Amino acid sequence: MTRQAMTREKKAEQLREIGAQRILVKDGPYGSMIQSYKLDEEGFRGGRTFNHDQKGNNDLLNLTRPDVVGEICNAYLDAGADIVATNTFNSNAISLSDYGITGMAREINIAAAKLTRACADAATARDPAKPRFVAGALGPTNKTLSVSPNVNDPGYRAVTFDEVKDMYREQIDGLLDGGVDFILVETVFDTLNAKAALVAVDEAGEARGEVIPVMVSMTLTDLAGRNLSGQTVEAFWHSVRHAKPITMGLNCSFGATELHPYVQALNPQVDSMLCIYPNAGLPNELGAYDEPPEMTGKLVKGWAENGWINVVGGCCGTTPGHIKAIAEAVKGIKPRTWHVLPPALRLSGMEAASFF
Repeated sequence: MTRQAMTREKKAEQLREIGAQRILVKDGPYGSMIQSYKLDEEGFRGGRTFNHDQKGNNDLLNLTRPDVVGEICNAYLDAGADIVATNTFNSNAISLSDYGITGMAREINIAAAKLTRACADAATARDPAKPRFVAGALGPTNKTLSVSPNVNDPGYRAVTFDEVKDMYREQIDGLLDGGVDFILVETVFDTLNAKAALVAVDEAGEARGEVIPVMVSMTLTDLAGRNLSGQTVEAFWHSVRHAKPITMGLNCSFGATELHPYVQALNPQVDSMLCIYPNAGLPNELGAYDEPPEMTGKLVKGWAENGWINVVGGCCGTTPGHIKAIAEAVKGIKPRTWHVLPPALRLSGMEAASFF
């Protein structure tokens, strides 16, 4: 069945089928790789005219330097990635406002999705036995719905739930029009922001008359194992489980060593595939990541041998070399069997609570 003939729901089923046979590999980040190109401000502009400085606007490169983005994507595919995410972490109206290009969100998302789709399809064509999947990445934005940015006014919010939801809806529509298979709500530090994104996914699916599969990934803000909303990993899962994500997991903030206890804690709680993509260790005093690929591979191999993961990749500081090491480390290891949870009333506040 060709991609054009296969619905996104069928693609999700295909991912689960493959995930029941082997551990899948996700790609790594775009940001740190883009930094290695050492582009100046004109390099980000790509000959276009803007009213604001665009240096550091990685998502704009989907339009101005697709060769750079495509080269990075292909490097991850060549390293063994089964799932590649779009370079759209900040491709939303809220985040793009920092660069004065709020109105370009849809254009950037469509371009990113088409570019990543083309790279993934070319890799699948070269090796049809290894189908590649495209996830449309939604970052958390730089605003929070759960916490006031004004310490003197705890009830103040810079944005409303509907504003965040509508912003995500614009991004999601662009990604879907560009051809992504799934929507990835990642690096979630605020549970309410994630809920706005999930509502937007539902609305987009309803408007299109199809089921839009989602992947969800939380990030921890401290070693106590909570996000900025104050939720534990189990409580967060209870908050988003109703969306029936094809994968749930953790990314960013910490390396595999620090995430270890939380991967272990999530394993028996999650009745979907578990997807973890850690940083390359903790940053050094200069903000750089020193953990070599072989160390990251060794650490995630321990998770695999424990039967804890279905999908694994890399976040900040990881490179195609890290993804290759991860792919080699988990090759041939039986994937996690995701659990069938008994019926229960599962509630979430700061902590998780279940009543059987």
